[in-house]
Amino acid sequence: MFDRRLIFHINWALVLLTAVLFLVGVMNLYSASTLRVASGLELDAYFNKQLLWGGASFCVMTALLLFDYRHFKALSWPLFFLSIFLLLCVTVAGKTIYGAKRWLDLGFFNLQPTELAKVAVLVLGAQLMARMGGRLGWVNLGKTLLVGLVPAALIVKQPDLGSALNILLILGGMILFKGITPSVFKVLVVALPGLLPFGWFFLHDYQKQRILTFMNPGNDPLGAGYHIIQSQIAIGSGGFWGKGFLEGTQSQLRFLPEKHTDFAFAVFGEEWGFCGTMVLLALFCAFLYQIYIISLEAKDDFGSYLAAGVFFYFFWQILINMGMVLGIMPVVGIPLPFISYGGSASVVNFCMIGIVLNVAMRRFVFKKG
Repeated sequence: MFDRRLIFHINWALVLLTAVLFLVGVMNLYSASTLRVASGLELDAYFNKQLLWGGASFCVMTALLLFDYRHFKALSWPLFFLSIFLLLCVTVAGKTIYGAKRWLDLGFFNLQPTELAKVAVLVLGAQLMARMGGRLGWVNLGKTLLVGLVPAALIVKQPDLGSALNILLILGGMILFKGITPSVFKVLVVALPGLLPFGWFFLHDYQKQRILTFMNPGNDPLGAGYHIIQSQIAIGSGGFWGKGFLEGTQSQLRFLPEKHTDFAFAVFGEEWGFCGTMVLLALFCAFLYQIYIISLEAKDDFGSYLAAGVFFYFFWQILINMGMVLGIMPVVGIPLPFISYGGSASVVNFCMIGIVLNVAMRRFVFKKG
């Protein structure tokens, strides 16, 4: 039964920051979805869909607060196997969009199992690490990494290299949060930089092209480099103060591709300029800081690792998406949390917030252990 006294322990600062970021995203999506026609303005269906997904996501987040997060321990393995099953279903009967088979068509909406896999890896990773005493040695490190490598391998086949790397980065961040033995650390510091170049031979041709385009977008300005060039033009043309709401020429005149998803930040930068993007970045930093504090204040190891996983889930997506839009990272299909359009992503974002709020609410319920 839910104890109403727990409401007083909710991290209201995180709730407020989440609400503000979602409202900023809705406002930005309104601009990105606007079509100028002779009779005035019309909206793409994306805007109304995002409002519906936002309402549904808020209900899911609220539902997660009603039961103790420690019950996730018992659900960790079933959730993991469910995500693996759905990823396997994608390889057989997935829906192909833009040349990638990443979705399951359920009739009333398209489910992206990759988003569920992120939650499953986070929860199972936290459960395993909570059972492992001290820093991770080679054996425990291998067991933990296997949790991320299995779904990542299935996701790469879709192909979706960005999401696969995102899962491994989330798990990697959690591992560093827990700690690894000095001997493991020394070997990894030497070995990883040497192994990275060999990853080139496992990339698809279009993925290699993205890296080459990132290094010199001007080589193919109307092809592979078009996204980066238009994004940089949009960001740069915003200047210091921005062009104003609904006044971005790159987005309103449809020069900017994928302006409602991967490049939603470029729409925001063009309209609100340097000052606006700094405010948005400050909101994200405050948002991440609240999650970090919750991970430190959690009263059990499982809750602490859960919150840390949520921190890295958002941290890497924010860093990679903004870096991609600014042209300082290769283009990958990673959205900006709360700002980019996406039904499955919206539900998972609010689920993550529900998990970390759950940890914060129950920090006084039991002793640390």
